[in-house]
Amino acid sequence: MKTISLLNLKGGVAKSFSTVNIAYELWRRGYKVLLLDNDKQGNLSKAYQRYDPENIAPITNLLCGNWQNPKQLIQPTDYNGIDIVAANMSLFGAVWNLIREETENLAGKYKKLMEAIEPKEGNAADHGFAAGYDYCIIDNPPDISLNVINALAVTDEVIVPVKIDEDALEGLDIVAEQIEDAKALNPSLQLRGVLVTAYQNTDGEKAGLEWLEREWDNADSRLYRKYPVLGIIRYSRKVAENSFLRKPIYEYSPCCAAAQDYKRFVTNYTGKGR
Repeated sequence: MKTISLLNLKGGVAKSFSTVNIAYELWRRGYKVLLLDNDKQGNLSKAYQRYDPENIAPITNLLCGNWQNPKQLIQPTDYNGIDIVAANMSLFGAVWNLIREETENLAGKYKKLMEAIEPKEGNAADHGFAAGYDYCIIDNPPDISLNVINALAVTDEVIVPVKIDEDALEGLDIVAEQIEDAKALNPSLQLRGVLVTAYQNTDGEKAGLEWLEREWDNADSRLYRKYPVLGIIRYSRKVAENSFLRKPIYEYSPCCAAAQDYKRFVTNYTGKGR
């Protein structure tokens, strides 16, 4: 199973929306996907119709260690092959409570779930999982809190969604620094690159994109080989319309630019079309 975290310390860059649609596109290619909604706002859970504001969220129980069997945490979605560990505002309180714990225990909470769902003897089969997941995708909040530290401790690759503006580009260095710090807990952690979202071909955004691509290829730049552009998701009005329907964008408007771009991105990322 490859574990991917979507992370940016800046909000409003389509992290949750990208997670929804990347998971959907992986599923369309026959991959089995586990989603971890690691954001107390629960936007990913809402998109997959698994948001419950009344009860303690499964992700909260995961962070607190209040579970014995993965079935207590993992819920199927309406898409056979996409499962989710859902979130709500109860995650906020759990993060604060865990500050009291010893530091060395803080990054081990999510590892226990990853170990439990591995298709090894005595683990996944005993818990009712017929086969292991191909991908786990974690939707993170715009901060580095204890739940994010736990996520990075089990992550293979980080994808950073960005909208092209000066503040977003400057913030990339902070993200990279946090990832480097997290390698003390997870040496295999890798910053895979950036996913440009809501891109409009204006003079300003075009210049920002060209600058990012140029600096990545400039051996004298502090950005050298640090932030490859993995894909570009164009702006579409259909995205805003779809926010009330809570569907993967391809199911709402398959011909719109955003739907086609997520489809193309996942094809390039996996090397497998659909």
